[in-house]
Amino acid sequence: MLKGIDPILTPQLLMHLCAMGHGEWVGVVDANFTADYLSHGKPVVRLPGLSLERVSKAVLSVFPLATDVAQPATIMHVCQSDALHRTPAQQAVIDLVNKAGVASNQVEALERYAFYEKIKDASLIVQTGEGTAYGNAMFCKGVILL
Repeated sequence: MLKGIDPILTPQLLMHLCAMGHGEWVGVVDANFTADYLSHGKPVVRLPGLSLERVSKAVLSVFPLATDVAQPATIMHVCQSDALHRTPAQQAVIDLVNKAGVASNQVEALERYAFYEKIKDASLIVQTGEGTAYGNAMFCKGVILL
């Protein structure tokens, strides 16, 4: 255990988040996501039983969002829905990034297959136990100033 670190951040997950440089992306995906296939050999850390919101909150507690990227957060757009439609899990992620100082219009909503393409470039995928459809997000790491 470490003082002040969210207890769901496992040593393995902390190691991968720490190793990422600014401008790299982490995917936080639902239980049905094809993480192994789309990771292209990059690390996949599993946190079963935990929601997209819970895991995103933990990741963002140690992970600043990029300020030099127009849209440092991405969610998977719900197919065949209006552009502003959000599931409760997606809205929870938007609320978290808003608290981190990122405006809602800086959260990109990508069509399902475009999201699959984008996540191929992620440095890390964290698979949650999120059971709702489209419970997938990505975050771009910002610079940590010491």
